[in-house]
Amino acid sequence: MKFLVDNQLPMALCHFIASRGCDCEHVLDLGMERALDFAIWEHARLTDRVIVSKDEDFFHLASLPDAVGRLVWVRLGNCRTPFLIARFEQLWSKVAALLQAGERIVEIR
Repeated sequence: MKFLVDNQLPMALCHFIASRGCDCEHVLDLGMERALDFAIWEHARLTDRVIVSKDEDFFHLASLPDAVGRLVWVRLGNCRTPFLIARFEQLWSKVAALLQAGERIVEIR
């Protein structure tokens, strides 16, 4: 699976996902830190990447009836990076399984 981590999440999350054997990019790596959400969504769709974001706008894009993009929606609020990574570590197998089963939106709480 391939992922794209959005701007408001740390590069450390990208490294965590990559350590799980996935291809992962951060919007900073692509020079898209100032890009509009729709441009990021389109890039992810065209490159078959799952967006990882806290941004509710991506939830709305992924919820459209004809949407083909996928989203890991981080609903943890403001938290420190170690807590974020620990939560992803706890839930990673479930997140991966849901995405592989075809879920378009997976929430991390």
